[in-house]
Amino acid sequence: MDYNVEKRAAPGRDSVEVLGGTFEDGKPDSVDLGKWRQKLSSRQEKLKYLENGERYWYGKEWYGSEKRKNPA
Repeated sequence: MDYNVEKRAAPGRDSVEVLGGTFEDGKPDSVDLGKWRQKLSSRQEKLKYLENGERYWYGKEWYGSEKRKNPA
């Protein structure tokens, strides 16, 4: 991989070499990103998907900082 090195001024020195961006430009492969509603067929599958994604709010088996281990 060919790195992009730039020379910039630094305080107390004349110039330093700074490494530029090391990522490759590109776009996502799939056109269907974000279309989860069309991929799931039934209402139950959609609800399961949402509850899994929002398990912070729907989960009952863990004890986060907002939930009490023993209810008051």
